[in-house]
Amino acid sequence: MYCPFCHTDDTKVIDSRLLREGNQTRRRRECSKCKERFTTYESAELTLPRVIKRDERRALFSEEKLRAGMIRALEKRPVSVEQVETAIGRIIRKAMTSGEREIPSSQLGEWVMEELHQLDQVAYVRFASVYRCFQDIDEFRREISRLTRHAKRRKTTAIHPRKQNH
Repeated sequence: MYCPFCHTDDTKVIDSRLLREGNQTRRRRECSKCKERFTTYESAELTLPRVIKRDERRALFSEEKLRAGMIRALEKRPVSVEQVETAIGRIIRKAMTSGEREIPSSQLGEWVMEELHQLDQVAYVRFASVYRCFQDIDEFRREISRLTRHAKRRKTTAIHPRKQNH
């Protein structure tokens, strides 16, 4: 690895950490010549499936588009960048491990909605309204009703977990 400051090729790793649920490694390096320190990131280059759009066109999987869509839905919501990156990492892992060379954009949208549902319900409804093309306020009401029922079930399960046999 070349030093970005003096361009010598003699640098050493002084610390390594896994990021994004193990999909990326952060390395702190030090140049043996100028003693400057810098950070590098390493990740495996894996092939992602192509995305089949609604109109049957094929497109390359775009992590940037995925991130932009999620960030747009999460705008002004109390969700950290780290939480968003972790969710994106899970979606990418699902796409890579699907075993498919092509996946429908609808599948990608469902994965995004699953992640947003866990992160923030307002962002989930924002994304769902665009993704599912809500036509009127009744569709919003139905989705919010469904969310409310789901939240109540989850709360009840948390308060009264099933007894487990040992």
